[in-house]
Amino acid sequence: MSDWPTQVPIVPGHEAAGIVEAVGPGVSRVKAGDHIIFSFRPHCGHCRYCAAGRSVLCIGHADTPGWVQHDGTTRLAMNGTAINQMARIGTFGETVVCSEENLVRIRDDMPWAQAALIGCSVATGIGAVVRHAKVESGSRVLVIGCGGVGLNIVQGARLAGAMQIIAADLLPNKLAYAKSFGATDVIDAKNENVVKRAKEMTGGLGVDYAFDAIGSDVTTVQIIDAVAPGGAAVMVGIPGSTVTAPISPFRMVFQAKSLTGSFYGSVQPNLDFPILCDLYMEKRINLDDLISRTYRLEEINEGFLALRAGSVARDGAIASIARHIAT
Repeated sequence: MSDWPTQVPIVPGHEAAGIVEAVGPGVSRVKAGDHIIFSFRPHCGHCRYCAAGRSVLCIGHADTPGWVQHDGTTRLAMNGTAINQMARIGTFGETVVCSEENLVRIRDDMPWAQAALIGCSVATGIGAVVRHAKVESGSRVLVIGCGGVGLNIVQGARLAGAMQIIAADLLPNKLAYAKSFGATDVIDAKNENVVKRAKEMTGGLGVDYAFDAIGSDVTTVQIIDAVAPGGAAVMVGIPGSTVTAPISPFRMVFQAKSLTGSFYGSVQPNLDFPILCDLYMEKRINLDDLISRTYRLEEINEGFLALRAGSVARDGAIASIARHIAT
C-alpha cells in the first residue's frame, strides 16, 4: 500500500454499502436500520473545506492518521493486538465500526452491489466530469484508462452531453467496455499514438477535456498534449507518491491550457451519493455492467487476481457489502 500510506495490521477495503445495525451515543446522522453507502473521506462539517462545500478535502481530523478513529484509537483487535482500518472504515469485513461521518444514508430500494460501487469508482469518475471539470454539452472528451473509474468518466461525459467521447486503453476488452458505456471512438493505446490519434479524430485541434484515469507520468503528459488550446486536462487516477511528469510550462502558458487534479471526483458525498442512486434507479447511468462477477469474502484473493489480469470491467478496489455500527 505504498500509494496509500498506512500501518499494519489493517483491515483493507474502502468501498461498501450496508445497513446500520446500531449507533453509539450522540449519533444523529444515521439510525439503526438505515441503508448507507460508505464515504472513505469523513467530513467534520466545520473546517474551511467543509464550509466551502469541498468536504472530500476535510482537514477537521488532520491530527490523526487515516487508519485510526478520530480520537486516535482503534475499534478492532485480535488476540490483544489493535487492528487498524483502511480509511478509518476497513470494509473487507462483515461488520464495521466507524464514525457517522463516513456514512451516507440512501434509499432503501437501491441494490447493494451497485450501491457499494458508488462509494468510490462511480463517484470518482462521474464526479470528475460533472463536479470538477464541469464538462459542457457538445464538448469533445478523451479518457485514458478504461477500468472502473475510467468507465465512469466515460458515462459521466455521456451524462453531461459530450458530443464526442474518445476512450484509450491497452486492452481490447476494456475498449469494448468503454463503447458499451458511451464512448463514440476508441484508441488502441498499445499499438497507436494516443495524442496523434486523438487529434486526428478531432480535426487536428485536440479535445476540450482530457482525463487520466491511470495516474502515470506518461498519461499525465498525454492528456496535456491531447487537449486543444484553452482545453482542460484532469488527473483522476492516483499515481505513486514519487511520480513526476515532464510538462512544458511554455505550451501551457501560450496555449492557455489547464492541468488540475480531481480527488474523489470533487463530490459532496452527502449530496451526490443519493443523486447517483436516483440516476441509477432511473436508468440514466449504468452500474450493472460494472459488475463482472461476484465473490464471497473468503474468495477475495481470487477477485484480486482477476483484477490484476485485467479480465473484469473494474481495475480498482473490490467493493464490499457489510453491516455497520456507527460511533
